[in-house]
Amino acid sequence: MPEDNQTVISQFLLLGLPIPPEQQHLFYILFLAMYLTTVLGNLIIIILILLDSYLHTPMYFFLSNLSFSDLCFSSVTMPKLLQNMQSQDSSIPYAGCLAQMYFFLFFGDLESFLLVAMAYDRYVAICFPLHYTSIMSPKLCVSLVVLSWVLTTSHAMLHTLLLTRLSFCENNVIPHFFCDLSALLKLACSDIHINELVVLIIGGLVVVLPFLLIIASYARIVSSILKGSSTRGIHKVFSTCGSHLSVVSLFFGTIIGLYLCPSANNSTVKDTVMSMMYTVVTPMLNPFIYSLRNRDMKGALKRVFQKKSLF
Repeated sequence: MPEDNQTVISQFLLLGLPIPPEQQHLFYILFLAMYLTTVLGNLIIIILILLDSYLHTPMYFFLSNLSFSDLCFSSVTMPKLLQNMQSQDSSIPYAGCLAQMYFFLFFGDLESFLLVAMAYDRYVAICFPLHYTSIMSPKLCVSLVVLSWVLTTSHAMLHTLLLTRLSFCENNVIPHFFCDLSALLKLACSDIHINELVVLIIGGLVVVLPFLLIIASYARIVSSILKGSSTRGIHKVFSTCGSHLSVVSLFFGTIIGLYLCPSANNSTVKDTVMSMMYTVVTPMLNPFIYSLRNRDMKGALKRVFQKKSLF
């Protein structure tokens, strides 16, 4: 027989962001602008790479996939957040909550693996320029992306299936703006030992290992550049690598801090702010850091507009 405090949960309530009522409208406009910037920036990159044959290279193949991942990753949480900020009803069905958690994990993991593929691509391009074409073949590029999709599907599905076996108490209030895995585990009445173990072990492999591989790739790149470049070349590489690593550190640092090294005081506000950094800020910054400010993308934009003006 089930205990009296256990019940069948049909929906959850998302508390949203800890924003005073008088500032809701201001923050709504801010988040809407950030989301539209994310969507527009990433769509421009995807369209330009599809239309311009000069961008049909391994680096831009990975970039187009990263942009798609960023667009979807942000779209998993932001529309619901914006809807809840304008509505009195902040509920989300049980199935909808699980679906949101699944796609959140899926696109978050996909971004992690794609960043590794991009770092490896840069490593080969700079450290082995003469062998770049033979190493980064179309077959390898497609294989890396397919492998990323397979691994992320497996990881997200594992957590979702493990969550379906848990019982939830009458308390169905999630102190977050989306169905976060750790927040859901705190609401469960049944034993979550296996779930926590999977988060720690598999999460470590999916998050920490890619982060270390990216750092190792950039370390080798910097080492290679320092050996044979001019001061101007070194400055350019450090400027590029620095901006890339700052976004990578923001993305991985907040995830590691939240899920693998949680704070003892369990500050909801702190957790929410950290979540905003990698769910909203990083997908918005990626198009500017990786693509829109470089010469190739500006050239592609110019060529696309010139073609349209001819017709």
